[in-house]
Amino acid sequence: MSLTDQIFITMCKDILENGTSSEGQLVRPKWADGTMAHTIKKFGVVNRYDLAKEFPILTLRRTNFEKAIDEVLWIWQKKSNNIHDLGSRIWDNWADEDGSIGKAYGYQLGIKHQYPEGMFDQVDRVLYDLKHNPYSRRIITNIYVHGDLSEMNLYPCAYSMTFNVTGNKLNGILNQRSNDVLAANNWNVVQYAVLMHMLAQVSDLEVGELLHVIADAHIYDRHVKHVEDLMNREPFEAPIFRMNPDIKNFYDFKVEDFELIDYKRGKQIKGIEIAI
Repeated sequence: MSLTDQIFITMCKDILENGTSSEGQLVRPKWADGTMAHTIKKFGVVNRYDLAKEFPILTLRRTNFEKAIDEVLWIWQKKSNNIHDLGSRIWDNWADEDGSIGKAYGYQLGIKHQYPEGMFDQVDRVLYDLKHNPYSRRIITNIYVHGDLSEMNLYPCAYSMTFNVTGNKLNGILNQRSNDVLAANNWNVVQYAVLMHMLAQVSDLEVGELLHVIADAHIYDRHVKHVEDLMNREPFEAPIFRMNPDIKNFYDFKVEDFELIDYKRGKQIKGIEIAI
């Protein structure tokens, strides 16, 4: 069993056994049929992944590795807020007629600010500091900008990264206000694990730990049976992660520069409803 499978099963078991239901409360998300999408939640979940030991992708079922990378490149590399720059349709429900999701995600990372060393957007500031001041305790990104929330079609879920270099290892903390455990938990972990590998390579660092801090980790009522199915499956060993070693510029990475070798996984779950 991979460490990631163990973490996922432990988290789900804790939510289902010790979590709090939103039944009877007025909640924002709804199912396609218009009924309220209730959850069982745990507050303050922290999962730790040692990226030097294994790549943190579930084997209990398939996580779409290529699409997850495409989205993280859309946000962090293209700094886009338009779904026409994205290779999947996961943002379609939040895009306007022009394809924009408003002043969210990549839009915020691309805004330039003045620093003593010059003008940088948030991504370029991280790249600069990892090269020139790696032991700084101020290497942070934040896309939850209150002044722009009214112009975002969806408030950011994964909203902040804190990077910390210890020795020669790059560590990171991903802060997330809300996480749909079945639909998005491992998707986000895979994305930010890849991002950590990218940043480490172009900064001549080794990859270290990724901490995933979730304020509201929840399982939707119509997802419980799917989660219970996953928890009872036979897991596999983690696959081997490979990344093009020749790339030294963060903006040169493409989806095809990443691969998983020997990715064994359980069958995909069909019929998962997504609350919006």
